[in-house]
Amino acid sequence: MNLPLSRVEHTLPPVYDAHSRVLILGTMPSPKSREAGFYYSHPQNRFWKVMARLLNAPLPQTNEEKRALLLSSHIALWDVLSSCLIAGADDGSIREPRPNDIAGLLTRAPIAAVYTTGAKAAALYRRLILPQTGVEAATLPSTSPANCRYHNLDTLTEAYRVILPHLHLPVREDAL
Repeated sequence: MNLPLSRVEHTLPPVYDAHSRVLILGTMPSPKSREAGFYYSHPQNRFWKVMARLLNAPLPQTNEEKRALLLSSHIALWDVLSSCLIAGADDGSIREPRPNDIAGLLTRAPIAAVYTTGAKAAALYRRLILPQTGVEAATLPSTSPANCRYHNLDTLTEAYRVILPHLHLPVREDAL
C-alpha cells in the first residue's frame, strides 16, 4: 500500500545541553514519534535498546527517562530536516527537504562528533548541512526494524560503539 505524500513539519525540539559531546541526527520523526512527542518512539525501533546497552543503563520507558539518559551521557539528539514531503515514515519517499539549523546548534553545544542514523539522513546531511557547517558526519546504521542488515541487536549495538570515545572528552571552556 502506497501512502500519499504529506507535508510534515518537525515539531520536536533538539535534545542537548552545555555538556553534549556527540550529536546524533535522524532524518525526520516518524508519525509514532510525533504522536508520542519524542524521538524513536515506534515500539519496533531499536534506538533506545541500543542506547541502553551501549551506555550500560536500564531501558528508558518515558520521554523524561530517554531525555535524561541522553543528557547524562553527553549525547545530543535531533533530526536533519525541519520539514519535508513524506509518505508515512518512508525516508525513501522524502521530497522538498528543508534542513534544521544544525549550524546554530553546533554553536550552542560543545559537540565533538556528529553522526547520522541511516543512509538517507547521511545523504541529506551531506547535501543540506555540510555546506553550512563544514563538519563531517559519520554514518551509523539505522535502528529501524526495516534495516535488514542489522537484525541482530548485538551487531547493531557494536556499530554504535564508535560514539563512546567522544562522550568523555573534556569540555573546552572556549567552546561554550
